[in-house]
Amino acid sequence: MNKNSARRLVRGVFCSALVALAIAASPQVSQAHAGNESYVYLNVAETDLRGQVEMPYSDLREVLGLDLTGDDAAIRAELEAQLPELQSYAESHLSIGTASTTWALDFDGLETLKEFYDVADGEYAILPFVVDLGGIEVPQTLDVTFDPFFDQIEGRSGLLLIANDWKRGVFDNEAEALVQFNAASRTRTVDLGATSQWKNFSQSVTLGLDHIKTGPDHIFFVLVLLLPSVLVFSLAKWSPTATFGSALWRVLKIVSMFTIAHSITFTLAGLDILPLPPSKVVEAIIAASIAAAALHNLKPIGANKEWAIAFAFGLFHGMGFASLVSDLEVSKTTQLVSLLGRNVGIEIGQSVVVLLVFPGLFLLRRTVWYRPFFLIGSVVMAFVSLGWMIERIFEVDLGTSSIVDKVVQYPRVLLPVAVFTALCAAIHWWERSKDRLIDVHGSAAPVAVDEVDEPALQVQ
Repeated sequence: MNKNSARRLVRGVFCSALVALAIAASPQVSQAHAGNESYVYLNVAETDLRGQVEMPYSDLREVLGLDLTGDDAAIRAELEAQLPELQSYAESHLSIGTASTTWALDFDGLETLKEFYDVADGEYAILPFVVDLGGIEVPQTLDVTFDPFFDQIEGRSGLLLIANDWKRGVFDNEAEALVQFNAASRTRTVDLGATSQWKNFSQSVTLGLDHIKTGPDHIFFVLVLLLPSVLVFSLAKWSPTATFGSALWRVLKIVSMFTIAHSITFTLAGLDILPLPPSKVVEAIIAASIAAAALHNLKPIGANKEWAIAFAFGLFHGMGFASLVSDLEVSKTTQLVSLLGRNVGIEIGQSVVVLLVFPGLFLLRRTVWYRPFFLIGSVVMAFVSLGWMIERIFEVDLGTSSIVDKVVQYPRVLLPVAVFTALCAAIHWWERSKDRLIDVHGSAAPVAVDEVDEPALQVQ
């Protein structure tokens, strides 16, 4: 790389770092239950309509006379003891149908907000229900009446939200209300809107991106394969790859093989051609794949064939993606469109990971710092992945995920990535100014990962 090319690369790296810092500094909006409203969530499929009523503890205490004090176990026990009364109350204050028909509601089960959403505030009782449609498809418009506590507590209101409606592009919605109910407007006509597989696809792309932001195991797999992408293994030694283009080509092969592999399995699973193993088994294998790839960095058995490793383990990752929608009450076409969208989103997300991390790795590869970084990074990711595997096989909590989530949580992780990239650029510039950059593959003896003589790594 000549001096002008190096300057352009460094400028690009610093621009990327600034962009990452800007994103990391952007505010994150979160919403929660207000505490003075009841909620009804609907999950809409072609021929299946179900949902849940959520009522605040404060209203249950005031109107139904429940105590609901003590620890979580005591509150849960009281709710279960009063479950028939709770379900009867919810059913008498909710009706769903059309202008000519009101459908029966079958309430079954009990959750709390803390249990259902895994949040700290558990001040809501959740009552799931299924709507008996009588075998017809869900119409575009629904007549809904919802008025819990309206007559007993002045100013009480309720909200209806569509939690999931795949063909209309709604997924895991917890905060965006569709209509509001109050004492003066207890019955509302709800227009779900026209169905569209394009909405399904586009929103699924967003979910795929979210999977990357909230799925540290996927990020770890990409990172562990990126570490050797700027090196070449030859004569039992690792040495820096010669050019940016050759290193980028290796990355593209790795990412492409991973994409092809999990596309195959998620499609076969979506068509019911490939039976899905239990999710616990799939998740354990995914964790094992990260550990295996990390250990391969330390003792290569398929040198310079990381693309083959990515393909092999990508098959199992595809099963994990397919399990995300395998239990939905939607058609196979809808499932496959959603899977395709999620896959595209995942590819975009992991491409962003590559673009953010790869420039720093490329700059650092010709310095004496890359060898310890390569070894320590591989060992750390192997241990973390083994922790995940043990947790998923034996269903125990070793605290692995909580620790990793704090480190790689989006957008917080963008700050250390930006700092890392800027630091790599500074180290590269310093080593270059001192004429200490390590020779690339093909120009001198390769660098052995297990050598301990640091001066031997430097250009004399």
